[in-house]
Amino acid sequence: MAEAKTEERIPTVTEERIPTVIVDDVHIVYRVHGAGGAKGGAVAALRRIVTRQGNPNVRKVHAVRGVTFTAYKGEAIGLIGSNGSGKSTLLRAVAGLLPAESGKVYTQGQPSLLGVNAALMNDLTGERNVILGGLAMGMSQEEIRDRYEDIVDFSGINEKGDFISLPMRTYSSGMGARLRFSIAAAKNHEVLMIDEALATGDRKFQKRSEERIRELRKEAGTVFLVSHNNKSIRDTCDRVIWLESGTIRMDGPTEEVVGAYEEFTGQK
Repeated sequence: MAEAKTEERIPTVTEERIPTVIVDDVHIVYRVHGAGGAKGGAVAALRRIVTRQGNPNVRKVHAVRGVTFTAYKGEAIGLIGSNGSGKSTLLRAVAGLLPAESGKVYTQGQPSLLGVNAALMNDLTGERNVILGGLAMGMSQEEIRDRYEDIVDFSGINEKGDFISLPMRTYSSGMGARLRFSIAAAKNHEVLMIDEALATGDRKFQKRSEERIRELRKEAGTVFLVSHNNKSIRDTCDRVIWLESGTIRMDGPTEEVVGAYEEFTGQK
């Protein structure tokens, strides 16, 4: 299958198409440290430092390989691909949480990666975490107070009891993910990145989440969504980037890319 053309490396800036994220030939390499505690390890390490030799117990994993694309205001971009294809790694690099081995990432404002910017604490109540998460995203205390009820209602965690007053360690993983999404979605973002959040909860919560993503797009934001749920991608995104083995296999309109991906994986 022929690869679709990716965005030009140097985008054209117009009133209608304003770049929010530019990823330029980015490579990301993980260094996996093996067992290095053999006898004489410190002496051997010093010898390698002096002689500038590499550590034989460190294995390099090339997770993202020369990825280039441009995202624009108002776009909702799905990231699809098999497990280990580099989707989450790429989002973390765009958020500034992973350094690139080479290449550059340019962003308009500070991207918000769902589940990271809302740094919630298990020993605190849901109520306190709403405040903490809002402050972590740069909201004022007044903004948090004004939006508090909407955040709790959106999450739906109080539908079967007063869970918002309980410590988050008592929540299921789905409840915690819904609360994180609700906090993140309460603020307008120039760039919001969501990693599998829509896979949690029932269909009613997923529909609310998809509607909120559309609202964020209308408010001139850019949304990235990593998901294995092709229906959520189709319902939410107007563009899809398909990653395999750390490279872009295809980048284009949602139906075209998702259809090719389903054919490739045998899902059709």
